[in-house]
Order: sequence, then structure tokens, then C-alpha cells
Amino acid sequence: MSTDTPGIDPLQALRAPRDPACDVFLTGPVFLDIIFTGLDSAPVRGTESWARGMGSSPGGVANMATALARLGLRTSLAAAFGDDHYGEYCWDALEQGEGIDLSMSHTVPGWHSPVTVSMAYEGERTMVSHGHEAPAPAGTAAPTGTAARTGAPASTGAAAPTAAPTAAPAPAFPRCPPRARAAIASLAPGRSEPWVATAARNGALIFADVGWDETGRWDLDALPDLAHCEAFLPNAEEAMRYTRTDCPRAAAHALAERVPLAVVTLGAEGAYAVDGRTGAAAAVPAIEVEALDPTGAGDVFVAGFVTGTLADWPLADRLAFAGLTAALSVQEFGGSLSAPGWAEIAAWWQLIRTCASQDPAALERYAFLDDLLPTTARAWPLRRAVPTIGFRQ
Repeated sequence: MSTDTPGIDPLQALRAPRDPACDVFLTGPVFLDIIFTGLDSAPVRGTESWARGMGSSPGGVANMATALARLGLRTSLAAAFGDDHYGEYCWDALEQGEGIDLSMSHTVPGWHSPVTVSMAYEGERTMVSHGHEAPAPAGTAAPTGTAARTGAPASTGAAAPTAAPTAAPAPAFPRCPPRARAAIASLAPGRSEPWVATAARNGALIFADVGWDETGRWDLDALPDLAHCEAFLPNAEEAMRYTRTDCPRAAAHALAERVPLAVVTLGAEGAYAVDGRTGAAAAVPAIEVEALDPTGAGDVFVAGFVTGTLADWPLADRLAFAGLTAALSVQEFGGSLSAPGWAEIAAWWQLIRTCASQDPAALERYAFLDDLLPTTARAWPLRRAVPTIGFRQ
């Protein structure tokens, strides 16, 4: 993380003495991510491939938690950590490096950290994961439903495990989540997580994404926690399958009949959102960048949108900011390492306005940044983090 982040608090004007101490709560499995970049092609069977770049960082739900914290939100994470060097590294990186509250997390004696190896090439990625389900702390509530019994994982970016004989680590389920302005959940067919309803009853706005429906049913009624959600953020393919539509925008409008905010990400085409309360819609094109690694970009998008929503920005500004943070993230090593902070956003905004080839009308879409950012910023690019384990001061 950049050491010269301007310390911007996007919610400063809204904070009051009786507000929750926590801005965003989330829970889920933390992986150690090892990312290889600079591969010219997919590894070939029976050969050894050398990558030109490598990074390692906390992954899984840590991608989202880090992205939120770097945008100035007070973030609380409930997760199980392995009783090994990887788990110790991930805990220290999140608590000491990113300032994330881990008071609801725990270390599991004798349990090793789940690991994902991600290989980025040709604008995409291939992942191999391994892990075992962490035993729940005594007295915690367990998720209910078919997916909970089978150990189906939440969708958490780079850490999504592959189908394998070993069960994927399940999210940690706190008995009572802290009071928070917002909480982030990953929905899965047939699974209800008790903490989601509790958080919503306590006033948290629930933001949710969803993974691929391996059952093939694509039934919104099979997502019981959707009823508690303020915003639902599927990608275009997921949205169209769940709504039986053939157009992402039509899918967003259909979803807005089920949730107050429906946001459909469109990949290289940007994002489209519909406010179900007012009927207002917004579309923002994607920013063209040269992608190094897309790992965790979806998590960064959600973090940007949550930030804008809690700050009460207009819908189009929220979408633009979310797309910007995601675009900045893919230019760095993936996962939590790549999540931008305000220093990176300020540096990009300073740089982009000096480019003669930029369309003034396109830049106007991001003019709201002028009221948020310092007048001067360090030159682009900025190095975000040390991309490996083991260095000692």
C-alpha cells in the first residue's frame, strides 16, 4: 500500500457521534494468493514455464477487505486464519498493513491456510486452489441450505477454489456481526447465512455478488438472502441467466424489481445500474487500460461502488468510480496487492488531464474527483506493495 495516501475519508461529512464504529463488515475465507504474470501462453503439459513477474498476498475475501480499507472505509473482517506462516503473514498484512479490524477473526490451531496459484496470460487467468474447510468457532451460527451442507464456496475473486476432492473453506459465520453502515455478502443457491439477516436488521445496507450457479437452475428464489439486499451486483452473464433475458440492461431492470439497486458489470463495456426505488438508470463505459492481471478486479469494483453509495454520491458517479478503481487494479499484480488507494486515484487523475489525446467530454465524467482529491499528487505510476513474502526489515 502506498505510504503517502492523502488520508481521505469519503464519509467525513456524514459521520456523527452515534454512528457505528464500523463502516463495512464482511466475512469469508482468506487464501494466500500466489500470482504469476508475464506468461506468454498457458503452461504446456510436461514442460516448465517461467513467468516474468510474481506476487503474493492475502486473497479470497481479503481482496475485498483491502480494497475497502484503501478507500478509507473502516473495515471489519471475520475470517479463519491458518495456524502456519501463511496465516500469520496474511493476518499481519491485513491488520498491520491495511488497518483492517480482525477482532472477529480467529486462528485455527492445526489448520493450514488455503492457497490459490493464479497464472495471468492473454488477458485472462487460470487458477489452481487447495484448502480444507475450517472448523467453525464454538457457538457460531452455521449457514443453512443445500450449499451450506455441501461446503460450496462463496465467490471471492482469485480465491474461488476449483472442484477437487478437498472441500473449499467455508465462510466464518459470526454469531452477531458488529453494527455497520454496510455489509458485503456472496450469495449462493440454496444457502442462507444467518448473519446477513442480523446485519440488515441492525441497519446495515447489504451489498451482494453471486457466483456461477453450478446447479444450472438460475433461480432468484433460490437466493434467500437476496431479500435482505440493498444492492445486487452480478456480471452480465449471471444477470441474464437469472432473469431469463438476452440483454444486460433488460436484466438490470428486471433485477431492480427484486432489489433497490441492481448493478450489472459488462466487462470491457463498463457497467449499467438501475435504482429500483426511483427507476433511474445509469451507464458508464469502461476505461481502456493495458491489463497485467485481472485477479480481484470484481472485488475492487464492488468496493468502489460501496464507497460511493455510503458517501451518497449520484448513481452515475458511483458507477464511474467503481469502474475507475477496477481499471487501476488490473494494471498491477492481482488480488489485494493491486487494490488502489486515494494516492493512486489522485495520481491517475493528475496524469489523465495532461494527455492531449483525451476526449474532454469523457474526462467530464470524472469531474466529481476534483472535490475529493488533493490539488497535487505524486507522479504516476505508484508502487503499491512489496509483492512477495519473506522480506524482513
